[in-house]
Amino acid sequence: MLETALVAARDRARLAEVVGILVDFGLEGLVAQLGLPKIFVSKKNRDSAHQTMSIPERLRHAIEALGPTYVKLGQILATRHDLLSPEWTTELEKLHNHVAALGWDEIAPQLIEDLGADPHDVFLEFSSTPIAAASMAQIYKAKLKTGEDVVLKVRRPNLRPKIEADLRLLGHVASLLAQASPDWARFKPESIVSYLASAIRDELDFVREGHNCEQLAACFVDNPYIVFPTIYWQWTSERVLVQDYVAGVNPTKAHLLTQQGLDPQQVAQRGALAVLQMILQDGIFHADPHPGNLLALSDNRIGFIDFGLVGHVSERRKMQLLALFQALIDGRSDKVTGMLLSWADQYDADPIQLDMAVERFLAQHGVGRLRISVALMDFMSLARHQKITLPADLSLLFKTFITADGVLTQVSSQLDIVRLAEPMVLAQLQQHYQLSAVKDRAVRVTAELYELSDEIPSAIRLLLHRLRHGRVGVDLEMRQIDRFAHVFELSAIRLCIALVTAAFALGLAPRLFEYGPVWFGMPLFAWLGLAGTIFGCVLLAFWLMKPKR
Repeated sequence: MLETALVAARDRARLAEVVGILVDFGLEGLVAQLGLPKIFVSKKNRDSAHQTMSIPERLRHAIEALGPTYVKLGQILATRHDLLSPEWTTELEKLHNHVAALGWDEIAPQLIEDLGADPHDVFLEFSSTPIAAASMAQIYKAKLKTGEDVVLKVRRPNLRPKIEADLRLLGHVASLLAQASPDWARFKPESIVSYLASAIRDELDFVREGHNCEQLAACFVDNPYIVFPTIYWQWTSERVLVQDYVAGVNPTKAHLLTQQGLDPQQVAQRGALAVLQMILQDGIFHADPHPGNLLALSDNRIGFIDFGLVGHVSERRKMQLLALFQALIDGRSDKVTGMLLSWADQYDADPIQLDMAVERFLAQHGVGRLRISVALMDFMSLARHQKITLPADLSLLFKTFITADGVLTQVSSQLDIVRLAEPMVLAQLQQHYQLSAVKDRAVRVTAELYELSDEIPSAIRLLLHRLRHGRVGVDLEMRQIDRFAHVFELSAIRLCIALVTAAFALGLAPRLFEYGPVWFGMPLFAWLGLAGTIFGCVLLAFWLMKPKR
């Protein structure tokens, strides 16, 4: 199935490597399902330990062996509780980027090229031993000549060509899967790969990451309790990011908070309010607030680092999210159902079943304190069971809420993010519907309609012209085409029986009166013909009177 991918000879070696790794981990079934070519055979000896693992475990280990593109894909799929069952998402959530660090000899030439000089000359102090290593970058610590402690995030050499090859291959596979079957098409593989490509290319560009940091910092310029690192642009480029070293501790480690004299409740509340402000108010948010990126600082401050993955919320999506929060708080099942249907591209299930599922969901989460992470995971599970695929940007939003809630409730078990969000939700809704905001939207809509009015006469004229000349085409999407074919086949059979019966009655039956033995004054063949005619007429009458389905 992957002939189109093989056109690019430069990707053939990477394709062989990908297939080989999947086969090595005992995933031949996945190779066949994805339509990957069978000409590639692994040369390695398969590790017998993999045979005792479950399929999700094997996939997770294979993804880690495949490198950063596939790790990022796995991390995206781990957030798609609306598509995958818990056994898959739970395993994919274990994916990590930690790999063996490259030696200084491999990093040094690229770093010297990007800085324009040896880092030992650029900085007052520089350690060539990385303090962290991931599949896309390594982190080094240094000190500026002005005294500030900084870190250098250095992209691994020769990474982009390999990632671009992976994205091309995944794009081909996604396109083929979308056409292969409705089961695969429901996953929207092309949309997932497109989202992956955008996210991973953003992460490859450290200039973009620096701008992300400054955008978020600008939203909290008046809040002294939320800290973002300063970016040093004179040494920052696509492959190198130089920023302040943020000296904080993992907020989920209670003993570290105690040692620093920090208040867990205050740390958790400030972190939660920061995340809520980003999503519900500012429309730009740190999309990966795990304990390594969300740090507790002195004076119960919160520090954010690593801005490779940042999400944006449109005004329309923000209002939908606010409405969903309000519906969850108020227990409005009709609002939740309406929101689900507005997010679904297509929906063929029974609406009564959906209503019942939403009622059960609200009954389960409407008693006591609403835990946002559990509620959102169950919400996505509800969508999966109803075969509703949520938009990709929603999965990132929900994943951010789930991660932040999981981290901050470990800091303080008393934290209630929903109650913290309630005043913000009400304030945003009031702002959206206040008179000045409604007036502004009315003006924009009126302006758009006015501009559209210039085009309406010509559009109507063109439509009338095409109608007059019979040039209007109709594009119909035929659903349940198999059922239509079955109905047409039955109709054809019935028509044949009707024709044979009519021919028998009108043409052959009168002649049968002249042949065969006589029974009750009429030839036997005539009796048979009469019986066939009566049976055919009764059968046709039955079909005509049968209720339509």
